[in-house]
Amino acid sequence: MSDSRNYSIKLLVKLNKKLYKRINWQSRITLFVLSLLIGFAGVYLLKDDSFTDPQTNVMFILFFAIALWVTEAIPPFAVGILIIGFLVFSMGYQEAEDIKQYVNTWSDSVIWLFLGGFFLAEGMKKTKLDTLLLKVSVPKLGNQSKYILLGLMMITGVLSMLMSNTATTAMMIATITPILTQFGKDAPITKSLLIGIPTAAAIGGMGTIIGSAPNAIAVGALEGIGISISFIEWMLIGIPVSLLLIFIFWRALLMKYTFKTKTMSLDFLTNEQTSIEDEDSESDIKHHKTQQRIMLVVLVVTLISWLSSQWTGIPVAAVSGIPIVGLTMLGIIDADDVRQLPWDTLMLVAGGLALGLAVQQYGLADYFISLVAFDGVNIYILYLLFGLITVILSNIMSNTATATIMIPISISLVQMNNLGAPSIMVFIIALSASCALLLPVSTPPNAIAYSTGMLEQKEFRYGGILLGVLGPVLVILFVLATASLIS
Repeated sequence: MSDSRNYSIKLLVKLNKKLYKRINWQSRITLFVLSLLIGFAGVYLLKDDSFTDPQTNVMFILFFAIALWVTEAIPPFAVGILIIGFLVFSMGYQEAEDIKQYVNTWSDSVIWLFLGGFFLAEGMKKTKLDTLLLKVSVPKLGNQSKYILLGLMMITGVLSMLMSNTATTAMMIATITPILTQFGKDAPITKSLLIGIPTAAAIGGMGTIIGSAPNAIAVGALEGIGISISFIEWMLIGIPVSLLLIFIFWRALLMKYTFKTKTMSLDFLTNEQTSIEDEDSESDIKHHKTQQRIMLVVLVVTLISWLSSQWTGIPVAAVSGIPIVGLTMLGIIDADDVRQLPWDTLMLVAGGLALGLAVQQYGLADYFISLVAFDGVNIYILYLLFGLITVILSNIMSNTATATIMIPISISLVQMNNLGAPSIMVFIIALSASCALLLPVSTPPNAIAYSTGMLEQKEFRYGGILLGVLGPVLVILFVLATASLIS
């Protein structure tokens, strides 16, 4: 659910401090100044003589933000705050159109939807409902190594549709640690699990609007042009393509790694649960189970309300009040838990929404498109081009930032050239952003797996290249096949 390359770097710093010790405040200041110069240079080289002051300001913050996201001179969420602050200050100073719209992105329906998802994820984590569901489902996978791998990947993908993919990966890897210890770091099953689980976590985020920040950016951008995407409409497209990609990657792992051990035991999960219960008093166990039941009820009611919102007429943002109010009122989540929520993701999404709004409102997306000759280019070639560019950019910067840049441009491109429904291109970009898995820092799940010390950096290339190319292709085919649901 969260998106933070900065978190990936922090994990790798713990693993190898010598490699990253040069990332200090002096280098960050240098990168910040460099980003500032890039912002001015972009305006100087690409600005048109007819530009108004507001257009010039928006172009500057666009290039400045892109440079900051790439260099990570400041954390991605701080860039989101900077964007809103700059737009409010510069547009207010120029007495441009209503500046409240940029501040209002903080209370956008997408933000509330994400916040509801955060409360659900935190509640599941605190009550250990996520671990319980895992321990109930994993033993049903049998004892065949290859099917255990598939099952663990599928469970990871499904959990990542509701929870942070970072938290899901950390929980899954912690759970299977006995397997990793038993077989050792060089065993094919170990490599497969440590590569397959983070990949499934990242891809699983495609499944729901709250599963990945680019999904939220996409929904917010489409709402800006009058296209409303419901929770279930997104799931009808996102879940099948994510599960298909997980299945394909599982087959690819079986082709790359030959398991010497065909069977394995998962009895340690049951034994661990038993030992934990023995340590707790009877009253503690009863209270804990009550909390889990409450959490399960809130989870089910919220999901049903999200899925049925287009029939009940209750906005998905309003449904988020169920976990926010319910979990705090019933004592599942307290003030300390609220402080631990990934607020940085909301800041990044709000900034991305504001930047996309300004880019479209002041015609910059149209202007950039006019600089490139898209006339006569086949729409399917454009789909593939935008999908691949999204993957490339998401490997070197935040996938939320990539979606923020690419989605407004794609919407303008489609509308200017009458290339059909803009929602198709937006879905392709948002879903392709989750296919960037080439580097250990491409996603926090990759960084968690790499931080175990059992993988080398080059071992991410296989999945990164495979899904980086195949992912956008399958996304395009599936989105086109289901276009009637979103156009």
